[in-house]
Amino acid sequence: MSNYVFLIDANKKPMNPIHSAHARKLMEACIAAVFRRYPFTLIMNRVVENIVTYPLTLEGCLSDLFLFNC
Repeated sequence: MSNYVFLIDANKKPMNPIHSAHARKLMEACIAAVFRRYPFTLIMNRVVENIVTYPLTLEGCLSDLFLFNC
């Protein structure tokens, strides 16, 4: 899941990570803006009412990098 971008709504509630190509389309359509550069996070311009998130786990490896498992 290395090419995924974190996404939050206007109230800063986390949403599911999205692919970088989808994130680029959201930014070009002015639906989302950059919230942070590291870790790269987008913030939506509107509030999302019913956010459904999938359970994600963080796993550490020997080089202290974190990987996502879906």
